Amino acid sequence: MPEFGIATLSLGTATVHPLEPRLRTAATHGYKHIDLFDECWAGYLAEHNLPSDPESRWKPTEENLAVARKLGHLVSSLGMKIACTQPLREIEGLLDPVERQAAFRRVKARFPFMRAFRTDLVFMCANIRADESATDHLDTVADDLRELGDAAAAFALADGGPMLKIGYEGLSWARRNTWKRTWEVVQRVNRANVGLVLDAFNILAVEFADPYNPDGSGRVHGDIDVAVRVLKSSMTDLVQAVPPEKIFFYQLADAQLMDPTTFLKPSDPKIPALLPWSRGHRLFPCEKERGGYLPVEIVTAAVLATGYGGPLSLEVFNRSLEEGGAQVVEGHATRGVVGLERLLKEVQRVEPFWERGRL
Repeated sequence: MPEFGIATLSLGTATVHPLEPRLRTAATHGYKHIDLFDECWAGYLAEHNLPSDPESRWKPTEENLAVARKLGHLVSSLGMKIACTQPLREIEGLLDPVERQAAFRRVKARFPFMRAFRTDLVFMCANIRADESATDHLDTVADDLRELGDAAAAFALADGGPMLKIGYEGLSWARRNTWKRTWEVVQRVNRANVGLVLDAFNILAVEFADPYNPDGSGRVHGDIDVAVRVLKSSMTDLVQAVPPEKIFFYQLADAQLMDPTTFLKPSDPKIPALLPWSRGHRLFPCEKERGGYLPVEIVTAAVLATGYGGPLSLEVFNRSLEEGGAQVVEGHATRGVVGLERLLKEVQRVEPFWERGRL
């Protein structure tokens, strides 16, 4: 039985809900893994009267590291583990040498905090820049991740602790927005401590879903049989191509079916079309009663079929997380567990389509 995990942000927004009560609630509901978001770490620092702006929160001062160790101890005392810290954004493929080195310093600044948090994984989202300041050229991106992987390995060798790992995730609106395009980078990097972060929402947002489709289906292919067949073909490739040890983390969420007559694409061209849907309308798995419609069970079945043995970690963003009151944290923790339990039942019903001749 896979263990359950949840992002700190999926229990309540950091500006409204202090971190410790969220962690305690997660523990009482049986979660074993915590995905620590930057905003939540910043909020925890602020609760300890320390600077929490983006520049200050990752400075390895004794004060900051003491708070990080306190957080790591708290999570451990609750019977959980901080599975990762995230996200790192706009890191790879930067063409300006000065900016590139500054981005790399942001990554390396995490390493001492990872030790304090008692986690071995940090991950970055594929670069979303659309202008000429960045490139998605395979060799360039792979060289960047290889250098970062080597830096993480050097840090671990120097302090004698466990290996530190770099995970690479393809956001659905990034330059590299599919699992295949992130996987080709990881393959080219060819380092044991550089691997994939798979996210069911981001996979489905590209390969299955289109919240703006005027036919109201919410799918790229309005015909459900075609949509499922295309998705299963991709997931078959995933099972056959990616060894389990290269999947460092698996996140999942469902999302709400939108009314295309009222849910319109952003008028600002600088805002990715999928961003409002992702940030405001994700749901916990199998929440059909709330409008959830994504076949998260198909992606999850494929990920588990690779041999992946890590947690099933919820990453849900929704406006409901910004509401006040302890019932928000309790309610979302409960919904998450119910959703994961439903999901596992659905996964058991998925025929092994990845086996030869099943499609």
